[in-house]
Amino acid sequence: MTATDLAEARAVSTPAAAEAPPSTARLLRPFAGSFAAVVVLQVIGAVAGLAPLLAVVELGRTLLSPGPIDHGHVWFVVLAGAAGLLVRLLFTAASAGIGHLVDDQVQLSLRRALAARLGRVPLGWLSRRRTGELAKVVGDDVSAVHPFVAHAPGELVAAFVVPLVSLVYLFTVDWRLTLITLIPVVLAVALVPLMMTPARRREQEEFDAAMGRIANSVVEFVQGIAVVKAFGGAGRAHRRFLTAADDFGRVFFRWVRGLSEVAAGMQLALSPPFVLLVVLIGGTVLITTGGLAAPDLLPFLLLGLGLTAPVAALGHGFDDLQAARRAVGRIRDVLAVPSLPEPVRPASPRGQRVELRDVRFAYESGHEVLRGIDLVLEPGTVTALAGPSGSGKSTVVQLLPRFFDPTHGSVTLGGVDLRELGSRELYRKVSFVFQDTVLLRASVGDNIALSAPNAGLDDVVRAARLANVHERILELPRGYHSVIGEDAVLSGGEAQRISLARALLADAAVLVLDEATAFADPQTEQAVRRTLKALKGERTILVIAHRLETIADADTVVVLEDGTVAERGSPAELLARGGKFAAFWQSHRRGEFR
Repeated sequence: MTATDLAEARAVSTPAAAEAPPSTARLLRPFAGSFAAVVVLQVIGAVAGLAPLLAVVELGRTLLSPGPIDHGHVWFVVLAGAAGLLVRLLFTAASAGIGHLVDDQVQLSLRRALAARLGRVPLGWLSRRRTGELAKVVGDDVSAVHPFVAHAPGELVAAFVVPLVSLVYLFTVDWRLTLITLIPVVLAVALVPLMMTPARRREQEEFDAAMGRIANSVVEFVQGIAVVKAFGGAGRAHRRFLTAADDFGRVFFRWVRGLSEVAAGMQLALSPPFVLLVVLIGGTVLITTGGLAAPDLLPFLLLGLGLTAPVAALGHGFDDLQAARRAVGRIRDVLAVPSLPEPVRPASPRGQRVELRDVRFAYESGHEVLRGIDLVLEPGTVTALAGPSGSGKSTVVQLLPRFFDPTHGSVTLGGVDLRELGSRELYRKVSFVFQDTVLLRASVGDNIALSAPNAGLDDVVRAARLANVHERILELPRGYHSVIGEDAVLSGGEAQRISLARALLADAAVLVLDEATAFADPQTEQAVRRTLKALKGERTILVIAHRLETIADADTVVVLEDGTVAERGSPAELLARGGKFAAFWQSHRRGEFR
C-alpha cells in the first residue's frame, strides 16, 4: 500500500462527525407522486361533497319560491346532488386507499432505513442504548407515523378546501351572515395556541419519556426474568415496572388535565348545536330587519355545519399529528447517527500481532476513560487485563472488535490500523465473547454457526466440545436442533459457553473475552480454562477476568488504573514485585476479592 493509499484510507476511517438529521421532506420525497395523487383525489372528492348540500339549498329555494314549480329543474338539481355524492364517495375512497398503501410503503421504507443504519453504526453505540428505546423507535414510533401519512393529507385538504369553497359561495349570498357563521371557527382557532404552549410541549415530552421507561422496564424484566427469579429479585424488578407505570399514570393525568379545558372549549365551539344557534340568531336578526330573505338562511344552516366539521375532525387528530411529529423526530435522530467509517481501499493485516499505541478514548467530550494506553499482544499469547471497576478494562477490549474508534492513537492488527480494515475482514480476524450474552430465538446449532453460516454440523460439534457445552446440548429435547426459548432453556453459564463456541467456530486469529466465565460453575470454568490453554500458541487472546485462577494462566497481566497502565508483566513477576497486582492477589486469597 502506498503512502497516498494509506492517507486516503485513514482520511475516510477517522471518526465521523455527527450527521444532520434528515428532514421530514427528505424522508418522504420518494413518495411525493403518491402524496400528490392523494391530495388531488381528496380535493375533487371534497368539492364534490358540497354538491348534495348545494342541491338541498337550491331545492329549498325552488320549492319556497312563489309560482309554479319547474319539475325539470328540480330533477336536474336532484341528479346533480346524487352525482356529486357518488363522485365524493369514489374519489375519497380512492384517496384513502392510496393513502394507506403509501403509509405501508413509508413504514416499510423507514424500518428498512433504520435497520440499515443500525447495521452500520458502531457496535459501541448500540451497546450503550437500552433495548426498549430502540425497539420503541423501530416499532412504535414508525407505527405512530400512520396518521401523518395516511390521514393528515386528506384531512388537511378537507380542512382548507371545503371551508374555502363554502365561504366563497356564502359570501355571494350574504357577507354579513357569512361573518356571523365564522364565529364558532374563530373561537376554536383562537384556542389552538393554548394547546401548543411550552408547558404543553414539556408535558408531551414527559409523556414520551414515561412511555419509554415503561418499554425499557418491560424489556429488561422479560430478558432477565430467569436471573431475577434465581436470585430472588422478582419483587424488585416488578416494583421497577410498577414504578414506571405509576409515573406514566401521573404524567398522563397531568397532560390530559392540562388539555381537557381547551379541548372541551374547542368541541363546544365546533359542536352542531352551537353552530346552529349562532347562525339562527344572526339569521333571525337579519330576516326580521329585512336584510335577508328567509330562503337565504338555508345555505348557512347547511354549509355552516360543513364549515366547522373538517376543522373539528382536524382538532380530533391534533394529538395524533403531534405524536407523529415527535416520532419522526426520534426516527430522524437515529438515522443521523454516524455510520462506522469504512476505508476506501481496505488493507490486509500481516500476522496477528495486536498493538495499542498511545490510545486515548472518551465517551463524552472532556472526560477521558483511557489516557495513553500502550499495549502489545504478541501472537499466540494470552494477555489478561486486571484492575478495579472503572479502570477502563471493558473499554480496551471493545476497541479491538472496533465497537469504538480511539479518539487519539491507534489500534493495529498485523501492522494495519483497524480503521484501514473493512468490517468484514475485521470480524474474520477478531471474534469476541462478552459478559452480556445474546442468543437468537433459533436452534442451538444455528446460534453457534452464526459466526460461520456455511459450517457443517461436525464443525459446530467440534466448537461445542471445545467450549465444554456439547454434553449439555445433547441433553436437550432435540439436541442441536432445539430452539432457544422454546425447548432449550439455558443457564447464564451455558449461554456463555454457547457464545464461546460461536467465537471458536469463527476461527479468528484474535479472541477477546470479557469476563466470559462470569456465570459459570467451577467445573465449567475449569473446562473453559483448559480450552484457553489448548488455544495457546494458536490465537492471540485478550481476556478480562476478575477470577485470579484465569489470570494465573496468562502470559502477561496488565493492571489498569484510572485509564492508564499501572503494572505489566507475568503473574510471577508481578507477585514478586509486591505492587498493586500482589495486593489484588492477596485480597483474593483472603476472600475479599469481588
